[in-house]
Amino acid sequence: MIESLRGFIKPGSEEEALIQKIDFSKLPKHVAVIMDGNGRWAKMRNLPRVEGHKAGLKAVKEIVETCPRIGIKYLTLYAFSKENWKRPQKEVKTLWGLLANYLKKESSVLVKNEFRLNVIGQMEQIPERTKKELVRVMDMTRNYDKFIINLALNYSGRSEIVDAVKKILDTDRIKGNDLNEELFSKYIYTSGIPDPDLLIRTSGELRISNFLLWQIAYSEIWVTPVYWPDFNRRNMIEAILEYQSRERRFGDIKAG
Repeated sequence: MIESLRGFIKPGSEEEALIQKIDFSKLPKHVAVIMDGNGRWAKMRNLPRVEGHKAGLKAVKEIVETCPRIGIKYLTLYAFSKENWKRPQKEVKTLWGLLANYLKKESSVLVKNEFRLNVIGQMEQIPERTKKELVRVMDMTRNYDKFIINLALNYSGRSEIVDAVKKILDTDRIKGNDLNEELFSKYIYTSGIPDPDLLIRTSGELRISNFLLWQIAYSEIWVTPVYWPDFNRRNMIEAILEYQSRERRFGDIKAG
């Protein structure tokens, strides 16, 4: 077991046995997660939907603790899509309030561990209290580089591409013939961050829900039936092991 996991994984546990199978020389640098199933998790337990969102935040905390200990550098979490505004107003208001409270409580942990928080998405519509907390935490952590968390908030993959095109059109120095994939990538929300190697979707749904449309062109996709509030360290390890069992060819033919 690697040193950073000592005291974190119980010796002799099933998690430890799984950890031993990981090839730490072939870890995904960037893992993106579509966190789905909070509402269904609550419904199965005859609980209000808000309880599912609260439980989902506990899962976020566990995965944020797990990824850097294993050696993953970037984690992108799909937290709130532009389409989510269509939900009942009370639920939307509660979601933003939960996020503001979570940031207030956990910001010291990010600073202590030198984790950086980024937001990808259109921040203009985010409620003021939550936006203020986001800006505060981003300012506090902007110079840290040990582990980078991207929160996708008020996010749409299509909107991200449109926003990138607008920025390019506003730049007089760029001509049509100069534009290529590498240059375009400098204008998306995740500019400077490697594309996800692994995309995880919880709740068993087989769709990408307008998430990182440009960035996941060659991502390995792993879908689990587990609802997000139940997603834990073991599930993350299982996802990494599945990722490592695949041969990434990027359009090439299989070796040999």
